[in-house]
Amino acid sequence: MNELTFPIIFMLLVVTLEGVIIVKTQKGSISWQEWVFNLNSGHIMLWLFRGLELFCYGFVVSHFSLGVVDHWPIALVWIFTLFAWDFGFYWLHRLHHKFRLLWAVHVVHHQGEHFNLSLGVRNSWYSSLTSIPFFMVLALLGVPLDIFITISILHYSIQFFNHSALIPHLGWWEKIMVTPLHHRVHHVKEGHYSNRNFGGSFIFWDKWFGTFSALPDTEYHYGIKGEPATENPFIDNNRPFWRIFKGKPLSIKQKVSQYQINQWQLVLGTLLLFTLVIGYVYLYGYGYQGTTLQQVILFVLLALGTLALSGLSDGSTTGLWSWFTIASILFVCVLFIWQWLSPFWLIFTAALWLHSLLLLFGIGRQPKQVKHAS
Repeated sequence: MNELTFPIIFMLLVVTLEGVIIVKTQKGSISWQEWVFNLNSGHIMLWLFRGLELFCYGFVVSHFSLGVVDHWPIALVWIFTLFAWDFGFYWLHRLHHKFRLLWAVHVVHHQGEHFNLSLGVRNSWYSSLTSIPFFMVLALLGVPLDIFITISILHYSIQFFNHSALIPHLGWWEKIMVTPLHHRVHHVKEGHYSNRNFGGSFIFWDKWFGTFSALPDTEYHYGIKGEPATENPFIDNNRPFWRIFKGKPLSIKQKVSQYQINQWQLVLGTLLLFTLVIGYVYLYGYGYQGTTLQQVILFVLLALGTLALSGLSDGSTTGLWSWFTIASILFVCVLFIWQWLSPFWLIFTAALWLHSLLLLFGIGRQPKQVKHAS
């Protein structure tokens, strides 16, 4: 499964590099707490459901294909899929803004208040699930799974870079393709701009269907109106559904932070956890057929790690102890139970455990300063 890890490694590197460049040059804005949430939001749960999406696609194309493209020249199949996929994404995206249940999935992406590459990673746990019906048409037509996966990766890569804070205006290219200049409009929370520029890769869908807009001339901000995001991906990915099915807001008590973690320690913890997710992908890829107990345990530990990391960001004592406990269990499993003695697993699980231990002993965090009335 080595080929699946390259795009993730590349994404992690450029997201981190852009964040550092923004800090050094101030060409954009960044919040490291939000950066951590963006990477942390869907990187393991989203992966599970992405596997289900591809399983469904493979099952349909194998058992229910109408064979429409079977006798087309292979080059034509690739070209057709390139445009058909993006056309499907345009309507997928547009309908996610129209129907409340679909918006409950998509809203997590729009909660980000800083426009940079990490926002391109901020997705709902369930976004791959709601993608399934929109792309099954390609499976019914007989587009092979390998072509579907390759075209999907291409389009998702374009969409990822369309969140960059550093890419300048691209001239004539912007008449054909969606660029960061176009996509910024979609994240503006004032007015109705978030209901414009739905396209993923090609901007002409928006121009043809009347949903294109340029940036406003007045001051604007990113994010959504109303209830702000929390530091916890479990809450933010599920709170919209609570509102729909329970008919009332989810009451969340504002916890007082017990400490403040050094932002670079927070970034380091995020990178260590994400690197172990890459190791999981290398071992198991998209699939979970023939799943072993070992895979389940690793998946659960990494998923719980996302919640513990949120607790660290929020200054929670529970998060601090959870981070240490998860890191310790993972290190024991790798070293003594599974006996994965490769340098990758030894180095990064040990580094994660050491990171958690140092934080536990107060290295890299400080007590929260309480302001007293004079």
